[in-house]
Amino acid sequence: MSAQIERDLSENGILRLTLNNPQRRNPLSESMIGDLNDAINHGADSPAVKVIVICANGPAFSAGHDLKEITAARELPDEGREFFATLMSKCSAMMTAIVHCPKPVIAEIDGIATAAGCQLVASCDLAYASDTSRFATPGVNIGLFCSTPMVALSRNVSNKHAMEMLLTGDFISASDAERIGLINRTTDSDSLRAMTQSVAEKIAAKSSLTLAIGKEAFYRQNTMDLIHAYSFASDVMVENMLTKDGEEGITAFVEKRAPVWRNE
Repeated sequence: MSAQIERDLSENGILRLTLNNPQRRNPLSESMIGDLNDAINHGADSPAVKVIVICANGPAFSAGHDLKEITAARELPDEGREFFATLMSKCSAMMTAIVHCPKPVIAEIDGIATAAGCQLVASCDLAYASDTSRFATPGVNIGLFCSTPMVALSRNVSNKHAMEMLLTGDFISASDAERIGLINRTTDSDSLRAMTQSVAEKIAAKSSLTLAIGKEAFYRQNTMDLIHAYSFASDVMVENMLTKDGEEGITAFVEKRAPVWRNE
């Protein structure tokens, strides 16, 4: 695993992926994106992993793309076009890998999350932040509209709130990010890890199969009209009821005992 990503897997299946380039504010450079994508996909495929937490060392969760890397690419014969296209494609693939990951992915933010860093927060299933954290999509301030962060942002908050962030480029506080639905909850910095860990442990105790079924269904039905969404979700519910864990969960509830998950 690259030194840019610290990996820690607990005994109860919680994988912490820590962005580790604090001197540069954890930029989503091409290499950082690649390393994070690899780590997410590895966690997705590992039976030992039940929940993934993405956090960061230093005063920033992530300041977004590496602008020095982007500036250097302008010196190439094509003025950076091929590099920019590759960078955006790799970043989009990494964000999509989070959504498609069968394991719940939680963002833990203690510091600033801007541009693609804010996109990373919005792409995760859940997000918890310290009360001093701040969020922004400030590309408009440097002549570069945050079009790719817009995709994740607009799927998490209302159009008015998303457009205000995108058009002004202003920072919003953690409390405002919670109010508009970009993050779930805030707490003080000292309590952040404990709060995230508590949520992760609660989720990790569930059936991994059930979580995977539910997460995939959530994102798929979210783009459907009401009738098709109910039809699709009904089919998913039937298949879920026929799983061993579906049977075990209901039986355990009726018998007033803790379920024993087989992930089958």
